Amino acid sequence: MFFKWLLNQMHAKPKLTVADVLSQCKQSNDYTEFLNHQKGFPYILSYYETLIDADRLNQDVTPYLKKEAKTLEELIEDVPIQNKEISDDPQQIKTKVMQGFVLLRKKGEGHEVALIEVTMDSGREVQRPEVEFSVSGPQESFVEALQININLIRKRLPMPQLKVEQLTVGQLTKTKVALLYIEGIANEENVNTIRQRIDKIEFDQVVDSNSLAQMITDKSLSIFPQLINTERPERVAAVLAEGKVAFLCDGSPEVIFGPSTLVEFFSSLEDYYLTWQIATFVRLLRFFSVTFSVLSTPVYIAVLTFHYELIPKDLLATIIASRSNIPLPPFIEAIILELTIELLREAGARLPMRVGQTIGIVGGIVIGQASVEAGLTSNVLLIIVALAALASFTTPVYQMGNTIRLLRFPFMIAAAALGLIGITVCTIYLIVHLLRLTSLGRPYLQPIYPFRFKDFRDAFVRMPFSWMAERPQLTRPKDRGRLNFFRANERRDIDE
Repeated sequence: MFFKWLLNQMHAKPKLTVADVLSQCKQSNDYTEFLNHQKGFPYILSYYETLIDADRLNQDVTPYLKKEAKTLEELIEDVPIQNKEISDDPQQIKTKVMQGFVLLRKKGEGHEVALIEVTMDSGREVQRPEVEFSVSGPQESFVEALQININLIRKRLPMPQLKVEQLTVGQLTKTKVALLYIEGIANEENVNTIRQRIDKIEFDQVVDSNSLAQMITDKSLSIFPQLINTERPERVAAVLAEGKVAFLCDGSPEVIFGPSTLVEFFSSLEDYYLTWQIATFVRLLRFFSVTFSVLSTPVYIAVLTFHYELIPKDLLATIIASRSNIPLPPFIEAIILELTIELLREAGARLPMRVGQTIGIVGGIVIGQASVEAGLTSNVLLIIVALAALASFTTPVYQMGNTIRLLRFPFMIAAAALGLIGITVCTIYLIVHLLRLTSLGRPYLQPIYPFRFKDFRDAFVRMPFSWMAERPQLTRPKDRGRLNFFRANERRDIDE
């Protein structure tokens, strides 16, 4: 034991002191120190000028520092800023200074310092959603400021049961992470799962909520996202009320929540602003669109390569005429068109908005028409690929849309190799993969597997709110009920 202790002492890092922290800070050109020669208690004011708000420092700090002070406590007693403290912990001092605190210490003494928050607020204002745009409903989206994002959620859930836990991740970035859940509704197992996974992260930099989600996901090798990201505060409030757990990073305009199911990725918040009949129709249309987007091109390749007998006679003549001058096999022809669509989509996303829209529209028309006239692709396949690309845009969650885009290619390869048998094998493999997939330990295919009949009322269809009296079973909430039938009927009778 003695030799083990001696070995640890030899390899142990020297203990950090306040003087060491100040010495490290002074090596940067944007670190400023100011010495005040007032009688009785001369003090040194230190800060990073790129992190603090100079106007707040000159208006709310320096005029209120007591000239007759004898201690640090008396010096900052009248400063009208809530976040201020006295500390002698070098690590805490280092962290606070790097977060935009000013440091006050007595001249000649460096063991104890006063810390006052005057952080520069340079974030953008709350704006309209850009990714999850909707015609009806609130038009607010998250920003990069953590406090503002929490405020947007608390406005929609004004209750003390909404708990916010502050965590820190990233050895270099020291990113603040807020963990949100409703006490009394959220299952403690889900909360502990996310908390423990975040605490175990040893990566040196975490700058965005989506990066953090990839680090704590159940199956990192799967192309399917297992946690949902959103930029809309009302959606976060809705899922928290269902018993889910959410987290967000400082500097990221998106919130991640879970556990989630595959069906939820095709559900839009706008579904709940429409009547249940229209919402159900739109939701079923999305499922059909995704299925068409994945299978349409592979089925075309399989039929033209192996199964001509499946084509009706009236349609066969049209397809033969469209492919009479095409020198390429259907697989190569489809790959060329699919990659062209992906190139146009990626170029349009990376260019400025107006230029990107022009490139996408004009480029698609010009390249499509030119490829048909040059005899590289058939007009029938061009229509199918264009419809498949259009159908992939119906997915409300952007991450799932990327997954659908990628899924087409293995299906196309299987169709070119084995025809419809290849598509069947690919489909079976996909189903098995989804059956084994979990989100925070919860089944990814619920309510299909395991079968939950009650959860089907808000899965492929969206039934009236009076039919959704219980929270989903996926999250195992402590409080299942969300509608008081007796009170609702009583109030309805009074109104009548």
